[in-house]
Amino acid sequence: MAKVAYYPGCALEGSGGPYDRSTRQLVKALGLEMENLRDYNCCGAMEVKNVHPMLQTYLSARNMAIASEQMGLDTVMAPCNGCYHNLKKAEFETATSQEAMNTVQDLARKAEDPVYNGDVRTLHLLEWLMEELGPEGIKERMTKSLNGIKIANYYGCMYTRPRQIFPEKDQGPGSESSYKPHFMDDLLAAAGAVNVDYPLKTSCCGGAHTLSDSDTSTQLVLNLLQAAEDSGAEVIATECPTCHSGLEMHQVRAETEFGIKTGVKVLYFTQLLGLALGLSPRKLGIHENVSDSIGLLKEKGVI
Repeated sequence: MAKVAYYPGCALEGSGGPYDRSTRQLVKALGLEMENLRDYNCCGAMEVKNVHPMLQTYLSARNMAIASEQMGLDTVMAPCNGCYHNLKKAEFETATSQEAMNTVQDLARKAEDPVYNGDVRTLHLLEWLMEELGPEGIKERMTKSLNGIKIANYYGCMYTRPRQIFPEKDQGPGSESSYKPHFMDDLLAAAGAVNVDYPLKTSCCGGAHTLSDSDTSTQLVLNLLQAAEDSGAEVIATECPTCHSGLEMHQVRAETEFGIKTGVKVLYFTQLLGLALGLSPRKLGIHENVSDSIGLLKEKGVI
């Protein structure tokens, strides 16, 4: 099993802390190997591209160059959808545009930074787990079961869009689908969950608008929560810190501001897989979630 450079990005060191902790605990329990990306910087998400699109590309490429030139690793693993998306975008742009590659390399030399040479790939945590272990590897390492807990798997919009920057997707059996992603479904089913047919698994949560237009974000999240409940789900599983925070906070806001209550719980998929491996809720940061799932997990016999 190959070692990867672990890139937590900004969110996992802040609001996405439980995702970071559960990721580290899960990776350790599964016997996989990752090393923290050294001296990393923000991937250039959100506002930076409005300053200049190539600045965003350079910032992402710098992270990949550190992995290759300073750590001798050819793979960066990013659990955050935003980071994953931006690094994949930088991969695509520098691979398909010599002008983009020249700009990135010129900026690196001027900044006396490691120079990106296009020799690094980015994987989402879901892809890494599927590549190294797959559902059967999860089954072999389970010590408990998720006991049929009904889960709506929510991937968000940046895991699959725009499709051209993810050339490894939609390549037939064994590959991820950009139209109906299933890697999270596959792993959680192997851990004993029941995946409901969730039609909004790649719909936007409104995360980019949560500060400028909270009402719109709340409505988008309500769409997700109500569709999950209508599908029979007890839990929404997430794999993006921005989506996770948005679902939790706007679930609360929908009730306090608009009187609309939903009961579906929100958990990171890493927390759910960690429980199936026998890790404690506290080690997985479940007590830090805004969404209080402890009662449901006890009721289901998962903890």
